[in-house]
Parts: sequence; C-alpha cells; structure tokens
Amino acid sequence: MKRIDMDPRQAQFQFRSTSGQPVGLAGRLLGFVGAVVIAILAFMFSLAALAILAVATAGIGGWLWWKTRAARKAMRESRPAGGYVIEGEAVRETDSAVSSRRLPE
Repeated sequence: MKRIDMDPRQAQFQFRSTSGQPVGLAGRLLGFVGAVVIAILAFMFSLAALAILAVATAGIGGWLWWKTRAARKAMRESRPAGGYVIEGEAVRETDSAVSSRRLPE
C-alpha cells in the first residue's frame, strides 16, 4: 500500500478509494445517490415492519378481548344491586395446632 503525504488542510477535501486513487465527482455523486437509496429503502422497510406490528397487536388484542368476554360478563353480573363495591380486609382463623407453631425469635 502506497502512503500519500499531503497538506493536512487539503486532506479533508480529498476522497480516496480503497485503491488509493482519488475519487472524482462522479464517484462522490454515485456514493451520495447510493446512500440516499439505501436510506429510502430502510425507511420503507421500517414502515412496513411497523404496519405489520400494528396489525399483529390489533389481532392479538382482539383475540384477548374475545376470549375474556365471558369473564367480563360474569364480573358485571356479580356486582351488588346498588352498584357499590365495598373493599375491606379478611381475617383467616386457623386451628390452634397450626397457630401454636411460631418462628424462633
């Protein structure tokens, strides 16, 4: 590989190919057009992927909604007549044999 020494101020304006030859205007233009085409294709495929994801999400959501309809109906029918649900605590009483066993202190 051949080393090319140049002024550092000019280095930022000189594009070189892998063979070490300077890239002309046509090469830079072709590279720009290629990059734009790749960006457009990537954007297009990302939109397609998002559309597929949205359809799949809607499908799974609809399936879950359909499968849980009986449970929702049972919950609606189990409400008290007045429509109020009072939350509270429940205390579980156990027999004395189980309650006499305690953890060591």
